[in-house]
Amino acid sequence: MKIKTLLMGAIAATALAPAAFAERGSDGQVNIIYWQAPSILNPFLSGGTKDVEAASLVIEPLARYNSSGEMVPWLAEEIPTTSNGGVSEDLTSITWKLKKGIKWSDGSELTSADVKFTYEYCTHPEGGCAQVTKFEGVTSVETPDDYTVVVTFGAATPFPYGPFVGGESPILQKAQFEQCMGAKAPECTDANFGPIGTGPFVVEEFKPNDVITFVANDQYRDASKPAFSRVLFKGGGDATAAGRAVLETGEFDYAWNLQLAPDVISQMEAAGKGKAVAGFGPLVERLMLNNTNPSPDLGPDERSVVRPHPFLSDPAVYKAMSMAIDRELLVEIGYGKAGKVTCSWVPAPEAYAISPEGCNVQDVAGANAMLDEAGIVDTDGDGIREKDGVPLKVLYQTSTNAVRQDFQALIKQWWSEIGIDAELRNINASVFFGGDPGSPDTFQKFYADVEMYANTFNGTDPQSYFGNGLCDKAPTPASQWQGENISRFCDEEFDALHAELSGTADMAKRVEIGQKLNTIIFEKGGMIPLVHRGRLSAHANTLGGVDLNVWDSELWNIADWHRAE
Repeated sequence: MKIKTLLMGAIAATALAPAAFAERGSDGQVNIIYWQAPSILNPFLSGGTKDVEAASLVIEPLARYNSSGEMVPWLAEEIPTTSNGGVSEDLTSITWKLKKGIKWSDGSELTSADVKFTYEYCTHPEGGCAQVTKFEGVTSVETPDDYTVVVTFGAATPFPYGPFVGGESPILQKAQFEQCMGAKAPECTDANFGPIGTGPFVVEEFKPNDVITFVANDQYRDASKPAFSRVLFKGGGDATAAGRAVLETGEFDYAWNLQLAPDVISQMEAAGKGKAVAGFGPLVERLMLNNTNPSPDLGPDERSVVRPHPFLSDPAVYKAMSMAIDRELLVEIGYGKAGKVTCSWVPAPEAYAISPEGCNVQDVAGANAMLDEAGIVDTDGDGIREKDGVPLKVLYQTSTNAVRQDFQALIKQWWSEIGIDAELRNINASVFFGGDPGSPDTFQKFYADVEMYANTFNGTDPQSYFGNGLCDKAPTPASQWQGENISRFCDEEFDALHAELSGTADMAKRVEIGQKLNTIIFEKGGMIPLVHRGRLSAHANTLGGVDLNVWDSELWNIADWHRAE
């Protein structure tokens, strides 16, 4: 199947609609609140959505996805395909043509050397890169001239749009970052906190885990944009306070990720100052199961690295843990219409989703019977089962958030009914989702048995995202704890199927393989999916141009935002 057939309906080369303003900076300041505060503005050093989205105001990819999930050119002239000659007939290379005249915010010109450098930065053997799966299979990035980039793969790659596409894979300026390669990457604070970019805004001041101020980029390629001269990007607090700041008090113009109960949102909207906006993409609230041993008795280079976990590696244990959960109740109390029961790691696009038998039905009796049959029983009468003498006691951590703490309390109770004891811990979201390799509290370190969070991916093809389950993508000390295989899941069948997916063009076959990957990660103890979440944010009635995007950064079109009448 030709690449143009594979991506039919996924690529839109048309220009974005013109904005309703004509003078850069004419609308003053826009105030944005992300209650999970950004901790860095380099998405290659953080897998946190908050960091990726804050950085998207400044640094940009060659192409991204619009709110309909269609790929659109951004820094590139067009989307390469086999039809226009941009993708080779044997599907082993893709050639991007940069738009000419695009300037970095320091006035220098964007060239192909910056694109090639970005690849070298992320794949440096002595460093760790949170987005390294975007470059899976790439053997070289060449620059025949200043405006041409040729990405070559080691084998036929029917979906060659992992590198440099979407908010997770933007272009870094070589001149700024070339002394920040490998192990030095986390040390370049000035660059990581204030990247030079091609986007509509420039960092004025960045206070990690607190506030960022941006100013309009005088070098931005559209002289009439952005309409706002400044952005106040506030982080911290909680989802309730963020929602109130937009919907009730009008202090802020945009609030992200309002992880709140439906009745709370309705009450806030009644104030009449703003409205909530929602859409379903691939966002899933899940329990990650540590496949390694997080015991504090191990050294810092062994903890969450040494295999196996003392008991979570037993199928009877993790399957019983899943069976004990009432997903329908979690949806009802946590998300209402903005949530759906799921046992899929990738629930969207819908074709990739799986629905294991009994997934949506709580079965405590069945879970107890499964553990009994496996010989995992309570031998001392304290209510906690043991496996090979090890009590089934888990440290269950997540970020601080009212909905998540409600989930923790319920799941702790359900697990107690099957003889598993859970110690609950919650961590400030800005720290939990930060990328600081020195912090013991990040979700990448995973110094716990179980942790709960949600994340998503850019675009409508999950190939790169499925790559986060590959054995070699686990965060370790050697990768400075970067990598998105958070559970340290490792399965030969999964790795082989992902390699097959990477070389498969037929869409029906890609979906079939994707469903198998979804099944393996669930059936073999990588994670316990809970809720397919809609992305829910809110904006003031006076903010125009907002186009909620569940397939890329929510701030993807901030250059088009303006003050509405």
